[in-house]
Amino acid sequence: MTGAAAAGPGNPEPAAPTAPAHRCGHVAVVGRPSVGKSTLVNALVGERVSITSKKPQTTRHRIVGIANAPGQQAIYVDTPGFQTRHASPLNARMNRAVREALADVDAIVWVVDAARLTAADRQVLALLPEDRPVVVALNKIDLLPDKSALLARLAEIAALRAFAALVPVSAEKGVQLDHLAREIALRLPAGPPLYGPDELTDRDERFMAAEFLREQIFRRLGDEVPYATTVGIESFEHAGTSRRIGAVVWVDKPGQRAILLGREGETMKAIATEARKSMRRLFGGSVHLDVWVRVKKGWADDDASLARLGY
Repeated sequence: MTGAAAAGPGNPEPAAPTAPAHRCGHVAVVGRPSVGKSTLVNALVGERVSITSKKPQTTRHRIVGIANAPGQQAIYVDTPGFQTRHASPLNARMNRAVREALADVDAIVWVVDAARLTAADRQVLALLPEDRPVVVALNKIDLLPDKSALLARLAEIAALRAFAALVPVSAEKGVQLDHLAREIALRLPAGPPLYGPDELTDRDERFMAAEFLREQIFRRLGDEVPYATTVGIESFEHAGTSRRIGAVVWVDKPGQRAILLGREGETMKAIATEARKSMRRLFGGSVHLDVWVRVKKGWADDDASLARLGY
């Protein structure tokens, strides 16, 4: 009967298995307007940290969403849709936010609508640095009437450059998001978490309050008015679990103010009510919200105004 050899100079003890290194890194989520970037970030994070609507260019700021999983922390940077058609100081600032995000991340998720690959998609692709791994999220596959077209679209995209991975997903329905998250995690460097386990975003409550108001304006009003508005938080008082918030919605023209207010202020009241519900869910306490609508002509074309408003 043969026993195990004793450890000694000729028989060193085998090295103990090492645990996999913790991974942590920043991931830019980019794409043209209306491909579902913010919906995807919210789905990956598991909470609504970025506002969404059916209208393009809802996102105007660089938003960070933090997703924690065993052994990893992915810090998603949601960016505005890169604007190639309309030149303005506001759009220039949003495009700059996209470029800055790309310069300081460990990996990139390029979001493409599964229904079509457009010239605007290719313009975004041209911005992506060659030295960062790019994972393609082919989004909205649930809306494809002909699922056989998916293979052709994947082949079309794969021919554009060497991607780290191509993953068909539906951010809205949660299809293949676990697969996408695994592919992203493989491209993150080893390192300790940069945020605590309960943190969801690097944005403060004041910023999120303004965003939730903007979201409801985009969701409830027609095509023109949302793009002519922005929101500023004039006051934010926090006592215990309650918040008292004073906000101003800035518009470009008096007629837009009338539309926002609605008859006897009913439209603005409905917008504020829904925004307050979102604030309560994220903040975890009661919210008293006062909103005023004011006119500031040309705010979107004035660099000083844009800077004051946080753009």
